[in-house]
Amino acid sequence: MSQSLDRGLTLLSGLARGAKTLDQLAEEIGVHKSTVLRLLRTLESHHFVRREGTRHYRLGSALFDLANQALEDRDVRRSAGPALAELNARTGHTVHLASYEEGEVVYIDKYEGHHSVRMYSRVGKRAPLHCTAVGKVLVADLSPQRRAEVAESIDYVVLTGNTITNAADYLAELERVAEQGYAVDNAEHEDFIHCVAAPIRGSGGELLAAVSMSVPKVLLDFEGLLALVPALVSAAEQASVHSGWTEPGK
Repeated sequence: MSQSLDRGLTLLSGLARGAKTLDQLAEEIGVHKSTVLRLLRTLESHHFVRREGTRHYRLGSALFDLANQALEDRDVRRSAGPALAELNARTGHTVHLASYEEGEVVYIDKYEGHHSVRMYSRVGKRAPLHCTAVGKVLVADLSPQRRAEVAESIDYVVLTGNTITNAADYLAELERVAEQGYAVDNAEHEDFIHCVAAPIRGSGGELLAAVSMSVPKVLLDFEGLLALVPALVSAAEQASVHSGWTEPGK
């Protein structure tokens, strides 16, 4: 790997956490300030970094432009948008669109809930496969052999008292998800949030993404969450139709 490229990417990752000074960035990547300054000037010339005042640096507009272009390139985000927006407007709850990437969930779209409790998530953020409803949907659609490979590769970090902690339990959960057509996160990822998710399919029936609805437990109990499953599945089917899927028998 190019050392300069690696350092430049490390600088961008550091700035993603907030504005920093030259001294802070030099300490973070462990090189002299003159080296960091050269990298920053190059990044600034391409608008990946911008100066704030005389001492601080922040991420620049070019990075956000690239991120938006990458997201727009995901056709499912556009095709599923109307159905997801309608679900969000009708229920008032947070709706996520997520895909599978390199052993993790990646959120590719989000419709914020109308209540005061906000989800930690944001577009582009990654999340675990074993304790999120979208993660379960994405893995449940894989072949049994591939499911088993993914299940064995997970670390099963315990985040709440309800988090699945081993491959056998996870595989059993995936079997249930595949049979019932939706997944549940019963306060497994965050102890004050629960969630339901369903698949969005393309023209050949292939899984394109997962859509979820997340609700704070203080607003809705688990039975109330399950009562929302038909609305979620209907929205997922509508998004699938807009993505080219044809319902069997039609």
